[in-house]
Amino acid sequence: MKKYDVTGIGNALVDIEFKVSDKFFLDNGVEKGVMTLVDEDRQNALMRVINTAEAKKQCGGSAANTVIAVSQFGGNSYYCCKVADDELGHFFMEDMKESGVDHNLNPEKLEEGITGKCLVMVTEDAERTMNTFLGITQNYSVGDINESAIKDSKYLYIEGYLVTSDNGKASMLKAKKIAEENGVKVAMTFSDPAMVKYFKEGFDDVIGHSVDMLFANEEEAMIYTGTDNLMDAREELKKAAKHFCITQGKNGAIIWDGDTFIDIEPYKTQAIDSNGAGDMFAGAFMYGITNGHSYASSGKLASMASSKIVSQFGPRLKWHEAKEILGRLNP
Repeated sequence: MKKYDVTGIGNALVDIEFKVSDKFFLDNGVEKGVMTLVDEDRQNALMRVINTAEAKKQCGGSAANTVIAVSQFGGNSYYCCKVADDELGHFFMEDMKESGVDHNLNPEKLEEGITGKCLVMVTEDAERTMNTFLGITQNYSVGDINESAIKDSKYLYIEGYLVTSDNGKASMLKAKKIAEENGVKVAMTFSDPAMVKYFKEGFDDVIGHSVDMLFANEEEAMIYTGTDNLMDAREELKKAAKHFCITQGKNGAIIWDGDTFIDIEPYKTQAIDSNGAGDMFAGAFMYGITNGHSYASSGKLASMASSKIVSQFGPRLKWHEAKEILGRLNP
């Protein structure tokens, strides 16, 4: 019996989420709708012009959101990450503890530095734009991987954002090797269209012959496969992954279970914030397939969970909301 359903590796970031208008982007030279890596000076400049009183602060990062979702639905998860010995680093650790996620962080052994922050700007059309200063997590390395946690997991979950640095990519490769040598399945997310556009060769190296599970949205799937339509993209993705999910926003999702394409219907909702929708979809789905649910049932759970996330502000469900969604899946 494995101790963990999912062990994730990825960037540890404290998300600072706030509402803005499109004019904010024009006034401050921010590219809308994508994740942009920025230096500390640039992020501090933006911090000076936002309304921090109304901002919401949570521990985050793509894979962190996913393993927290696994925990909220009743699964067991672990997170390998890196924070600094500062106020936000200790906040991150406490928030992970309250979320029921085990991790590799030791408060007595944290390094000096600055914990990464992600400014999440949400507009009225529910689109999220992120400016991220990685801080100490840009030094994430193979030394931050807990080999025993991976071995004691059903799945390793790899965050695509790690591909941007040589040490991050080395960590992805090392963790994948540990998993494969110990019969642990490997799941990965592309994380963002910009990652696929600028780091495709890195993803090719990490994917290698294949991964067991791949998460992508429509745009990421088409960019990675070099296609201009979803039908061709999903055929090409079979070469990279034994199973995959392609999320389609308000149109639901497509799942390849290794034998058949499964259409996952969307759940109607009033979208106000898309931040974390993909992470939640992956977390709910990973909980499902590691806890006895079929691919179709796991996809339904993921669709319900992500529709709930986009209907509210922030990337995380409340505990009672996760239980209510599970109750709808198993009435």
